Amino acid sequence: MIGGGKGAFIGEVHRMAAALDEQIEFCCGALSADPVRAVESGQLLGLASDRIYQGYQEMITKESERPADQRIHFISIVTPNFAHFEPAMMALDHGFHVVLEKPISFSLEEAQLLQEKVRETGLFICLTHTYSGYPMVKQARQLVAEGKLGKIRKIMVEYPQGWLSTRIETDTPLAAWRTDPEKAGQSGCMGDIGTHAAHLAEYVSGLKITKICADLHVFVDGRRLEDDGNILLRFDNDARGALSASQVAAGEENALKLRVYGEHGGMEWNQQEPNTLLVKWLDAPAQIYRAGQAYLTDAAKHNVRLPAGHPEGYIEAFANIYRNFAATLLEGLNERKPNEMMLDFPTVEDGVRGMKFIDTVLRSSRSDQKWTQF
Repeated sequence: MIGGGKGAFIGEVHRMAAALDEQIEFCCGALSADPVRAVESGQLLGLASDRIYQGYQEMITKESERPADQRIHFISIVTPNFAHFEPAMMALDHGFHVVLEKPISFSLEEAQLLQEKVRETGLFICLTHTYSGYPMVKQARQLVAEGKLGKIRKIMVEYPQGWLSTRIETDTPLAAWRTDPEKAGQSGCMGDIGTHAAHLAEYVSGLKITKICADLHVFVDGRRLEDDGNILLRFDNDARGALSASQVAAGEENALKLRVYGEHGGMEWNQQEPNTLLVKWLDAPAQIYRAGQAYLTDAAKHNVRLPAGHPEGYIEAFANIYRNFAATLLEGLNERKPNEMMLDFPTVEDGVRGMKFIDTVLRSSRSDQKWTQF
């Protein structure tokens, strides 16, 4: 792991998710840009002393020099956005697969370079768009793919948070780097959570966004990146949609919600009640799908861990991404071809689309024209 040392939030989440299925061993790390903190963090996490590194360059170089049966297979990069590209590129250059926090990079140009490197090396980048790992999201996706809703007409996705309603970045590190253009990149709210919403809309619907009409705004005085945005969407089957993301929706937690409507019916999924999928029909009573039930599709069942009625949540969804990624790598190590369910994790292509989304949203918001080509 690169990053994720003492006091870091998302690194600990990655480690819990990766460990859940006992298929992945956390064995080395460069856990902070501060060498002292990096060593302290490695010791606290029980890493062997010779596998606690003071910088990612040292870790990647020394790990690549180990015998094949001792070296790591992949690296998780859980640093702020500005520190994604260089360690990811170095890892790929040294033969290591990569798990990467979203957005994939600091800029679209960096994302495209990573895409080229993946194609050149044949290695994988797994992007942690966590919400695509929920079983009922898989169920929703399959219902759309099977044509149960008919042709998709409308997609509405919203992601309201309230944690940045005041200027907490002056004394909260998690907020400080997310609102700093030198560390987060050119977008705040849309880069942080809008990309999740856009990915979820495309993942479930199977459609691609083609045009955007965006309105971004900074509500908190002194903040340098947008903290709110509303976007009209057009998709490649001529469906219409809307995406709303806000980090100043006071009182909200992580209220990500997706609604998809077709000719015959619609469905609704809410991240704060993730084990339920509501399906509404034009000419029949509404249905409630629940995680763990025998009637679910194979894709949903594959990503369910507990019997019906036992709540599954964020860590389990995160772990599904790691499990599928690990299964894919193990098949490769055993010279077998991974199946479709193993390959069901976000990739470098999703990362490039995420950066294109950010770029297009910003261009649209700055433009006087109604629509901007994606």
